[in-house]
Amino acid sequence: MADLKDVLLDAVNEAGKIILSRFDGAFTIDHKDGVNNLVTEVDKLAEAKIISVIRASFPGHSIISEEVGEMMKDSDYQWIIDPIDGTVNFAHGIPLCCVSIGLMHHDSVLMGAVYNPVMNELFVAEKGKGATLNGKPIKVSSKSNFKTAFLVTGFPYNWPENSEHPIKVFERMILEGLPVRRLGSAAIDLCWVACGRFDGFWEYNLQAWDVAAGYLIVQEAGGRVTNFDGQDYNVFEKQTLATNGLIHDNMLALIRNKK
Repeated sequence: MADLKDVLLDAVNEAGKIILSRFDGAFTIDHKDGVNNLVTEVDKLAEAKIISVIRASFPGHSIISEEVGEMMKDSDYQWIIDPIDGTVNFAHGIPLCCVSIGLMHHDSVLMGAVYNPVMNELFVAEKGKGATLNGKPIKVSSKSNFKTAFLVTGFPYNWPENSEHPIKVFERMILEGLPVRRLGSAAIDLCWVACGRFDGFWEYNLQAWDVAAGYLIVQEAGGRVTNFDGQDYNVFEKQTLATNGLIHDNMLALIRNKK
């Protein structure tokens, strides 16, 4: 049987080659459920390559992928794929885009990889074995003073009417005088928390393919990931808060307006 990690790395690298070869070039762009929710032909090419790599070694494994949806449901192993996270960035020639693949076994994320081929950054994590960037171990930041925290967030295309608008939460963060960035790729946001570039990240309405790999990478780098109530996280959550752990309660208080 092929090694799971070898197949994971082969899949992200092959998709990365496709993304890099077409970056800042010509390709067709379509729209999904909203004028700014884009999908390009490169998303579909990268996705097809990833699926073919996985299928060649594990034809019976389940797959959930952003563009094709769920394929097969009766396996203990489930590959969760985003062929390009940050498609809008990619479509505009902005190098903050990546391949994200997580592998779940039953209800637990077993391993994950996030690869930005344009910046040549490959983040990898295995459950219980730590996280790496280009083969070198990474850790979350050690910052405990929330007043000096460096944060990142994202805004969903759709927001439920019965929930607080994300701009209000964003406003509370910036009224604290905190620098907050918006990069356009949740997978990269999570990885940059994992390697200590950011101290915290929050976003609502992400999909499993956006977070499956990055969630494990943050955890294995020593960080904490929960929902907005501080409860244990799973990749099918609609609320994602990831921090170095030291500022987690501070962020929870502002998100919930409980300060």
